[in-house]
Amino acid sequence: MMEQPVYVRFAQEADAAELAAMHARNRAFFEAFSPGRPDAHYTEAHQRQAIIETQADREADRRYNFLVCLAEDDRVIGDVQLSFVARGALQSCMIGYSLDQAHNGKGYMTEAVKQVVRYAFETLKFHRIVGEASPRNPGSIRVLERAGFQKEGIARSNVKINGVWEDHQVLAIINPEDG
Repeated sequence: MMEQPVYVRFAQEADAAELAAMHARNRAFFEAFSPGRPDAHYTEAHQRQAIIETQADREADRRYNFLVCLAEDDRVIGDVQLSFVARGALQSCMIGYSLDQAHNGKGYMTEAVKQVVRYAFETLKFHRIVGEASPRNPGSIRVLERAGFQKEGIARSNVKINGVWEDHQVLAIINPEDG
């Protein structure tokens, strides 16, 4: 079996500087398709605090944040989040992700999303995962489609990005073990 070019893992406090640098390097790129973040988001201190909070969220089954790392040198090149966790009759969550622009177009995020989906279905026992992407970002839609998500529709005027309410393509994947 061929070794994957990327792997996902939970963040540790020691990752804060590398994560802050990755987000700062890609700030303009990320903010073209996602709501803007305050300046503090791009600091090591903020990232360290966010990692501590996501560890507590994971323990409480509220949110799961993963780092995407290159297998060849363990560098952090992105992140994937499972948020809006709903248990009970829904057993669902939402997936979101970001990848260092220098690594776009290589299949890395598709592979990372597949790994997180596998974990979400096999370990966390979710039934359904929803992803949303701007129609202006066809690469993000392709990531989800290549990871097995299917288009469901358009969420109209869904997210405010750079002062404008934008539509988003909604895609979802269902746990094949749940029939």
